[in-house]
Amino acid sequence: MPQYMRSFRNILAVCLLIGMAVPSYSQVVRKRDRKDKDDSATPGVTFRMKEFYDVEPESDANKMWEKVVYRQIDLTKDQNMPLYYPEEPTENQVSLFRLIMKLVTDGQIPVYEYLDGRELFTEQYKVNVKEMLDRFHILYTEGKDSTEKNPKFVIEESDVPSNEVLTYYAIENWEFNSNENRLKNNIVAICPVLHRSDDFGGEPVRYPMFWVKMSDLRPYLTQQNIFIDDDNNLAKYNYDDFFQMGMYDGEIYKTRNLRNLSLMQMFPDPDDLKHAQDSIENRLASFDKNLWVPTREELEERAAAEEEARLRAEGKSDDIVVKERGDDEEEVAEDDSGKEPKNKRSVRNSDSKKEKEKTTKKKKTKVKNSSVGKKSSNNAVRSVRRRK
Repeated sequence: MPQYMRSFRNILAVCLLIGMAVPSYSQVVRKRDRKDKDDSATPGVTFRMKEFYDVEPESDANKMWEKVVYRQIDLTKDQNMPLYYPEEPTENQVSLFRLIMKLVTDGQIPVYEYLDGRELFTEQYKVNVKEMLDRFHILYTEGKDSTEKNPKFVIEESDVPSNEVLTYYAIENWEFNSNENRLKNNIVAICPVLHRSDDFGGEPVRYPMFWVKMSDLRPYLTQQNIFIDDDNNLAKYNYDDFFQMGMYDGEIYKTRNLRNLSLMQMFPDPDDLKHAQDSIENRLASFDKNLWVPTREELEERAAAEEEARLRAEGKSDDIVVKERGDDEEEVAEDDSGKEPKNKRSVRNSDSKKEKEKTTKKKKTKVKNSSVGKKSSNNAVRSVRRRK
């Protein structure tokens, strides 16, 4: 056999061995697709989407300031109604609570115990879904693929207590880090709250159900479009946009503190409570601005605003009007004869014109007098000479 044939046969044998050892590209793609299907049974949410929203928390070494705020989102307010409606699911719309309960009962997202200010999102505090459904008297049946390790449950649409969930609790983490040099708000978790009355009626009692991490929920929130208001009938936003863009109206009921007290416990008086909530809101809104040295123009504007506020408080509103108008603006002033009002500039211009006319008249008279004197003296000299 020629030498080149032997070398060709050796090369071919090596290629065959490599092909048997390394899987083909199509096999790799199929395995990846199979992994995606196993990790997420919900259509539209893949393993890669989950990885995209799985953001690592900021290191404490980079944090310069942090504030943990607890809000209650009242679904009876107009701004928060997109989280409540529709009460019954439609072809393309479903309420937030129904979406969360579907994910929880299917075993796709974990939920954690409500501990009232001591939230720990660890394996130890995961909620047992069966016990949770029994505790809140929600009817269910076991699903087809339910196992002891991964239990699944089925709840009929009429048995989901979505009309009783009238409030959500939300944990906001406001932080300022050295990497971005700006104040950033991260929603850590939300908690649906049931409002239930007893058999004798009376004021409804609130029952917080569980905490669900926003990082686990976000891939599914992006798949559900919602209506924001009644003016635009196109569902151009989704649930994730609603939370990330701060479209909700939430009232602060607690901040993380050493004694783990709510604002109502710290400020029993309603006026003091409102003042404390407003002060926290103002601090969060102005924290980013107060970090930088103001410019000279900003200091002048601030001083002018303070002076205006002081004059208004003292009741000197006329002085404020005069200062705001200045010399170039019109000032209302009627004459005694009832003529039309003139502005300052026109009055000043007329006064200056009169003064100029007076000065020119005086000059003319002086010139005339001097000329007359000269003429008379010349005539007198001539007459004397003639006499001589």
